[in-house]
Amino acid sequence: MSLDTRPPRQSPVRQVATPRERDEARGLPSRSLLLALVLACVALMVVDLGSGEDSPVAPARRLVGEVLGPAEAGVSEVLGPLVALPGNLHTNDALREENAELEARIDALEQEDRKAGYEENRLEAWAGLAEMANGTGYTLAPARVISYGSAQSFSSTVTISAGTDAGLRPDMTVLNADGLVGRIIEVTSQTATVLLVVDAGSTVGGRVGDNMENGMVEGRGGLEDDEPLELRLLDNTVVPEKGQAVVTWGSEGGAPYVSGVPIGEVDKVFEELRLGTYRAVLEPYVDFTKLDLVGVVVPAGGDGVIEPGAFE
Repeated sequence: MSLDTRPPRQSPVRQVATPRERDEARGLPSRSLLLALVLACVALMVVDLGSGEDSPVAPARRLVGEVLGPAEAGVSEVLGPLVALPGNLHTNDALREENAELEARIDALEQEDRKAGYEENRLEAWAGLAEMANGTGYTLAPARVISYGSAQSFSSTVTISAGTDAGLRPDMTVLNADGLVGRIIEVTSQTATVLLVVDAGSTVGGRVGDNMENGMVEGRGGLEDDEPLELRLLDNTVVPEKGQAVVTWGSEGGAPYVSGVPIGEVDKVFEELRLGTYRAVLEPYVDFTKLDLVGVVVPAGGDGVIEPGAFE
C-alpha cells in the first residue's frame, strides 16, 4: 500500500473585481472621472449664467447650435405634423361642429328672409283693416280668402274662412284695407262665398264723393278686365270727371252694402251721343287678384271682431 505524498489540492480562489475594475472592463469611465465631469459642467453653467453675452462658453454654444440646428430643424419638420396631429384632429372636429351650427343658422335666416315679405304684408293688411274700421266706423269680422271661384261657375267669387259660427250671413258687406270687395251670397258654418263687385251680375249704389251725385256701379265680369267697373249717374246732365272718388251709396238697413266704403275712382268718361248720357269707367281701389285678409261688416259687440278705435 502506497501513500500519496503530494500536497493537498487547494480550491481556486476567485478574485472579486472592484466597481472601478468593472467599469474599466466595460469601457466606461471611472466614477471619479464622471464626478469630475459633472462638477466641471456645473462650473461651466454657473460661469455661463453669470457672464451673459461675455460667457467663455458662448463660442462653443454657437458652434453646437450651428452644427445641430439644421438637424433639429429637420427633425422638427418631420415630427411636427405628427406631434400636432391629435390637436389638429380635435380642431377639425370643432370646426366641423361650428360649421354645422353656422349652416343651420344660415338656413334659419334664409327661411325668415323668405317669409319676411309675407309677414310684412300681413301686418300691413291688419293695420289697413283697422284703419278702414276706424275710417268707416264699422265693426269688422276678419277672415282670409281661401279660394277663388272656378271658371266654370261663370261668376267672380271667392271663399272666405268664416261663416255662421262667426256671425256671418248672406247680404253682408265685405271689404279690405283698400275698399269694397263684394257681398256674401252663401254661408256655411265655417266658410262664406263672396260675390265680387267686378262680377257681371253685381250692381252697387255709388256716390261721387266731391259732389254727392248718385249712380249705379256695375261689374263688367272679370278680375283682369281693363274696364272692370262702370258708373252711370242718375242725373244724365252731370259729367263725371277723371280722378273723382266713388264710395258706396248704401242700402236700406245696410244690406247688402253699407254706405261710405270706397269703391274706386273715375278713370275714363264716355259720352253716348244717341242716348245723351255719360258713362264712366272706374279704376277699383281693390286689387282683386291679390285678395287675402278681408273684413265683413257685422253688428258691434261680437267676439273676435275689429271695433273702430281698437288699434288706436
